[in-house]
Amino acid sequence: MRTRNADKEKLVIEKAIELIVSDGFEGFSMNKLARLCNISVATLYIYYQHKDDLITKIGSEIGTAFFAHTLKDFSADMPFPQGLRKQWENRISFSLQHPKIVACFEIIRHSPHGEQILQTAVSPFKQIMADFFTNAVDNKELQPLPIEVFWSVAYGPLYSLLRFHSEGKSMGGKPFSLTDDYTNQALELVLKALKP
Repeated sequence: MRTRNADKEKLVIEKAIELIVSDGFEGFSMNKLARLCNISVATLYIYYQHKDDLITKIGSEIGTAFFAHTLKDFSADMPFPQGLRKQWENRISFSLQHPKIVACFEIIRHSPHGEQILQTAVSPFKQIMADFFTNAVDNKELQPLPIEVFWSVAYGPLYSLLRFHSEGKSMGGKPFSLTDDYTNQALELVLKALKP
């Protein structure tokens, strides 16, 4: 029986992410991935049972890393404005440091594997964020809202700015790069909109 090689496994993950981002699921195959990694297809099956196993494991790994990063220096007990700012900072930082990983996670998240991946990766994060939301409402720092409305207002502007940044242009094709000024302006408007 052949053994696992950590460097090869890391290469497989890196190339799988690149392939999913460039070719989507339609163009992704184990054969293509093996060629890209300069290994045999049989070697891939040392690490993964099949293509769906590979995609699910990579998605879970990415999701876990992202959600862990969003919780860095964050606490559910933070005052709401400070906590939301920290969430924005952490999400921006991860997105700018790992644009391919974020693009891959978005593709996987909207695939048939998305629900399973979110269930495994999001559990601890979900509870902390629920506590943060509840504390902010209890402390009269946040108006009570359905969670979907809260999320749309709290994070929708951030993800629009990040999308403009990743595309390098805003509406109408105008060149765009995310700056602290854009971030601060948008966050101040969000905080104002969410105040009771």
